Amino acid sequence: MKVTLKRLDDAFHMQASNEEGLTVESDGSPAIGGKNQAMRPMQMVLSALGSCSSIDVIHLLNKQRQPLEDIEIELTAQRADAVPAVFTDIQVHYKLYGPLDEKKVERACRLSMEKLCSVSKMLEKAVNITWSYELATK
Repeated sequence: MKVTLKRLDDAFHMQASNEEGLTVESDGSPAIGGKNQAMRPMQMVLSALGSCSSIDVIHLLNKQRQPLEDIEIELTAQRADAVPAVFTDIQVHYKLYGPLDEKKVERACRLSMEKLCSVSKMLEKAVNITWSYELATK
């Protein structure tokens, strides 16, 4: 796996690209001279956690023939009041839509967060991660 970053402006706006040419951008906050043109790196860490776990949950529910109509994941985090301002706690909340079996939903979320999600497993060594879920309607 390889990712390359290129600077896009004279401040902190960066573009990361992978070996397939897919890209994502990041930027610093205006408080440090960024231009607010993309997510901050720590926001991207939360995005990576939610993205990784969503793949697990969707895959597991599909394998169980659950009619998942949609999924949303909300992640909130607290950071240390020090430098570096690392995450101390992360809460992951899944909202799943469709006529789903609640036991299968709970199991899919649990398996993702406790066994399958690579990002979760990496972060849990340094951060307290909790999760919850709800069956929701639109």
